[in-house]
Amino acid sequence: MKKILVAGSSNIDFVLRVTEMPRKGETVRAKSFSKVPGGKGANQACACGKLGGDCTFLSAVGTDGLGDIVLDSLRAAGVKVDKVLCDKEAPTGMAVISVNDEGENSIMVVPGANAVCGTAYFEANRESLAAADIVLAQLETPAQDIYRLLEEAKQAGKTTVLNPAPAPDDIPDAVLRGLDFITPNETELEKLTGMKTGTVPEITAAARSLRDRGVRNVLVTIGPRGALLCGEAGEKIYPTFDAQRVDTTAAGDTFNAGLVVGLAEGMALEQAIRLANAAAAISITRKGAQTSIPTREEAEQLMDSTRD
Repeated sequence: MKKILVAGSSNIDFVLRVTEMPRKGETVRAKSFSKVPGGKGANQACACGKLGGDCTFLSAVGTDGLGDIVLDSLRAAGVKVDKVLCDKEAPTGMAVISVNDEGENSIMVVPGANAVCGTAYFEANRESLAAADIVLAQLETPAQDIYRLLEEAKQAGKTTVLNPAPAPDDIPDAVLRGLDFITPNETELEKLTGMKTGTVPEITAAARSLRDRGVRNVLVTIGPRGALLCGEAGEKIYPTFDAQRVDTTAAGDTFNAGLVVGLAEGMALEQAIRLANAAAAISITRKGAQTSIPTREEAEQLMDSTRD
């Protein structure tokens, strides 16, 4: 199996469950509150571990006790966390997440120690990049430093995957050029391209615009419809699995992990996307972020139960 390097954020999630999202100026009563490990980077690393990947994580946490919650969860999933920076000055990153009865969420993030997870840190851990075959990154840590890491990974012949979340207004052409995969959702794709993404033809057109800028494969998660690929092998929608939506917080992170684990195992892209869809479908049936991520056995069972 190829080795996976995930570089990204670590947070503690403060999760509020509400009947409906508050409108501007409105106060609503939350039904429950929980404190759980999260962050897009940590979620994706955790999912890689749970799905059977050989995963090393590069990130930063504080020494405030909250960081230990994140690291303990990752260790339990089998992720290598010995290179995670424990910063004595900055607090562990935090996210306040509201989840309504339909499983929809809104997220506000305080970067904390994630802000120090930059080029100097990555340069001090070059051996982790050298040992990896696939690099998966997001944009909750400083974007310019992630871009530099991806450039180094491309130059070293690694498979590169960028989950552009949270989405910037644009990504430099030099970063997109030669990128193996970019994995936005519909909202992120719209922000990145400035194009509408309300329909499948619009999503396809926006994805093509990223292909035109040099991305090899644009893989857009499109909610209950599955994932749309615009790539070297053509264009296709890969349907997801039927699932009762409870909480979508970690769906995208779980999808990205399923994709890279499949690629690390040498699966054909179609099979890797199928694994990603299965894992993400299971995750939305459960509450929480890392607590919602399925094991590989659970994902395999779902795929087997619906195989033609």
